[in-house]
Amino acid sequence: METMIQLIQVAISSGTPLLIAALGGILIERSGIIQLGAEGLMLLGAVMAGLTYLHTENLTFTLLAVIGISAILGLLHAVFTISLRTNQIVTGLALTLFGSGLSAYLGKSISGIPIAHAVPTIRMNWLAQVPVAGDIFARLDLFTWLSFLLVIAMHLFIYHTSWGLHLRAMGDSPATADVMGIRVYAFRYGCVIAGSMLIGIAGADLLLVYTPTWTEGMTAGRGWIAVALIIFARWNPIRALLCAYFFGLLSTIGFRLQLIGVEIPSYFLKMIPYLVTILVLMALGWRNRNRPSGAPEALGMPYYREQRF
Repeated sequence: METMIQLIQVAISSGTPLLIAALGGILIERSGIIQLGAEGLMLLGAVMAGLTYLHTENLTFTLLAVIGISAILGLLHAVFTISLRTNQIVTGLALTLFGSGLSAYLGKSISGIPIAHAVPTIRMNWLAQVPVAGDIFARLDLFTWLSFLLVIAMHLFIYHTSWGLHLRAMGDSPATADVMGIRVYAFRYGCVIAGSMLIGIAGADLLLVYTPTWTEGMTAGRGWIAVALIIFARWNPIRALLCAYFFGLLSTIGFRLQLIGVEIPSYFLKMIPYLVTILVLMALGWRNRNRPSGAPEALGMPYYREQRF
């Protein structure tokens, strides 16, 4: 039982950045815009968190800085994909390359500097007395609880509010949503900017909680796994939570296998989450080959207001 509790704790810790990034991606893609810039946004969120916290030692200022840089990049992404109608895949890849390069340059001054105890742990003494649940949930950090609240809030927003209905309608048929009186361009701008903020916060969580030292390229492909999680979860926030923790667990299996003495080169063990990502995508593609994928029908399609379908 103790081993299982430890695995759940590790899965939650490792999966939280993936979950927050996936939630941001779900919000963006539900509006009809493909998000392939998660890797770059996470890197810039992480480096901005490191730079700001080391200079101010204030978590509030750090989060504001991360949200600010992420909002600017989200706005830039929205201008290109919504107003200028550029290719969304190419624009997302350009955002990833830009974020990777800029974060490497900005992070040189803080590379290797430890950032300890930046995010407070929320201790629930009353919950600690409960078997199993107390061991798992009584001492979680602020970002983890934030991710739980985000899952609930986004699920309620998408499936139980009129705004969520507008979001789904816009993702499936922006022309129909426009006829209904929904301001498609403004709505999409808001979704892209808000989703980019969440992805930036995921990068901050990765640096301030999970790996509290900046190193170049520290996301190590987690942004791409978050993109894959959106597909696995079929653009559903609750499914995204389960998928994120599953892949969070996979990312730590290699280390656990080394601890028990399994003689497999570490390079192969680090491949486990990425290999499983590819295999699951292949399996889902084969399973759903004759069924709807669950993706918004207008995902990736630029919208011209004068056009009617």
